[in-house]
Amino acid sequence: MILPWPGASIQNMKRIIQFSVSRGEKFYVADGVNVPIVTQGQTLDELMDNIREATALHFEGEKAADLEYAKNPAILASIEV
Repeated sequence: MILPWPGASIQNMKRIIQFSVSRGEKFYVADGVNVPIVTQGQTLDELMDNIREATALHFEGEKAADLEYAKNPAILASIEV
């Protein structure tokens, strides 16, 4: 097994990509808590699709381990009500 940096371990790797979701006047906006990703959608369903797409684009051409993430991390979106 090759680890991404000296002293790294599987336990140190992030397993969850977090988003904070807020509602604007016309769109829901998702702001990455631990990733530099921001996206929006008119509905929550559209927003979830856009989060998946934006996350895939963020990791495209990269190894998750190089970005300190476990393979296939989960996505967690929290919304204020």
